[in-house]
Amino acid sequence: MEKSTVIGVALGVGAVVIGMALKGASPAALVNPAAFMIIFVGTAAALFNAFPMEQVRNFPVLVKKLFKQQELIPKSELLTLFVELSQIARREGILALESRLEDIKDPFLKNGMSMVIDGMDVDFVRDVLDADIEAMEERHRAGALVFAQAGMYAPTLGVLGAVIGLIAALGNLEDIEVLGQSIAAAFVATLLGIFTGYVLWHPFSNKLKQLSKDEVEVKRMMVEGILSLQAGDSPMAIESKLLVFIPQKVRALLKPRPEDK
Repeated sequence: MEKSTVIGVALGVGAVVIGMALKGASPAALVNPAAFMIIFVGTAAALFNAFPMEQVRNFPVLVKKLFKQQELIPKSELLTLFVELSQIARREGILALESRLEDIKDPFLKNGMSMVIDGMDVDFVRDVLDADIEAMEERHRAGALVFAQAGMYAPTLGVLGAVIGLIAALGNLEDIEVLGQSIAAAFVATLLGIFTGYVLWHPFSNKLKQLSKDEVEVKRMMVEGILSLQAGDSPMAIESKLLVFIPQKVRALLKPRPEDK
């Protein structure tokens, strides 16, 4: 589970509920079916109008991705893997790597290695892998856009909900108590619209973009390793190339200092 998403949602809800209580407003006022209908169903309607069915259908999948820990091969493991593969290739030849394909679970890495073992041209391999990454980025960009648009629609729908609530309130001018309750309920829709827009949808969009960036970095590292194997680079050369993808503080843990040798 992605703990940061759970913590963020919990802190956001807690901030609103506790903040209302500290201000003397009853958190029970948030239990307003009409406001939830306007904001959530209205946002859903706007998304259906804005995007084709295929993209809207992916919404639950994207939400699940936000709450699920991203499963990427650690860069340190990739570094170790490519160094080992390069040692095998230099001793036994590139075809000897075919026996290691079954141990590779990542489809992108497995496909790249298969093309190299099959002796395909280096430019062809690079073009195919780059096109795969670009297509993935486009899919991720489309998914993040859905949440970004939801974040834009929700606050405006909150204003719409407030207007609808005020219209209902104006019908009770003769009863001051009911009028006050109706006005308070009217602004619950505004609160929900702003909350969902700027605490949920926009941040979710940003997180999806960051998750995509992390995955692209790992795949770029794979591409560099695959092409280095194809070029017959030495294990030391491959290690030097792939270390640039690893943060400096992590490199210090991977490579022993001269005095430690």
